[in-house]
Amino acid sequence: MAKVGVLLSGCGVQDGSEIHEAVLTMLHLDKNGQEIIPIAPNILQSQVIDHLTGDEMERENRDVLVEAARIARGDIRTIKAEVTDQLDGLILPGGAGAVKNLTNYALMPEECKINQQTEQLIIEMIETNRPVGAICIAPLVVARALADTDQQPKVTVGAASEPAKYIEDKLDAVHVEAAVDEVVVDDELKILTTPAYMLAESIAEAEEGIAKLVARMADLI
Repeated sequence: MAKVGVLLSGCGVQDGSEIHEAVLTMLHLDKNGQEIIPIAPNILQSQVIDHLTGDEMERENRDVLVEAARIARGDIRTIKAEVTDQLDGLILPGGAGAVKNLTNYALMPEECKINQQTEQLIIEMIETNRPVGAICIAPLVVARALADTDQQPKVTVGAASEPAKYIEDKLDAVHVEAAVDEVVVDDELKILTTPAYMLAESIAEAEEGIAKLVARMADLI
């Protein structure tokens, strides 16, 4: 049974992992008979957002790992070498946490940095020829992880947009426009990306591309 890591960035579309995307990813991994290994960095969130009002909760701190444990039903691990060594594949759901916690693109695009553990994990997966999937805005995280290497990944966040332009202009990656139900595959690097809620207007639309991404990853493991 293949073991696939699901890298979470918190819990909630505005400050963590997009819950629909994370759950759909795990659902299809389970349906495909793959073991799900939820993981997250043990760091503080950059922001906490009231998802009812959309306002920032300025005097509240939350931990990415603790919040992500809500999605994983408590069964989650921190990113560390022994966990990375167990993985046959890795998938990053989207949500603002990808660009607020795993990277700081949403807050400081001119000085976009990436969480060191996240960067090391993605690079190690790519260098050891293990597939990496990224959903919604998370392809930007993969591109940022590889920006200081010799690799030039081919990814999609859907249609032409500011993140797509940033991926090409600042991260020296190749952006491919794609429909909501499409998966862009970088065959050389084994990177799979799909737009999901960058384009989706319903959970059913997001599900189509995620299901295909998980199925294509199974072929690459």
